Amino acid sequence: MAKRVESINAITLITAEMAASVAFYEVLECEVAFGGAQASFTTLRLGNAQFLNLLLDATWVRPTQVWGRFILWVDDVDAAYNAFIAAGYTPTMAPSDASWGERYFHIVDPAGHEVGIARRIDV
Repeated sequence: MAKRVESINAITLITAEMAASVAFYEVLECEVAFGGAQASFTTLRLGNAQFLNLLLDATWVRPTQVWGRFILWVDDVDAAYNAFIAAGYTPTMAPSDASWGERYFHIVDPAGHEVGIARRIDV
């Protein structure tokens, strides 16, 4: 019998350009726990026990359509949005308040992975 999932420990994404992907996630002040811009495998610390792994594959091709999305909660959605703009990135939408009780925006990372940036708000 399987045990119930307790949490997500890590997500692993493929990238053809490690330096570009690391720089993107560093906008969110993610700490490099292993590897880095020149490595073939990098682990970024997202929180106390959550990680984002980046795996270099020079043959990776950005998806031509959305494959899905993962959501990262931040302490200030608008500050994160402004940090991405200041760093030269273009989110796909401005921050908005959703009917399900989150403030959020979407952005696509350099490897073509769609990321939701969100925070719970009072409904």
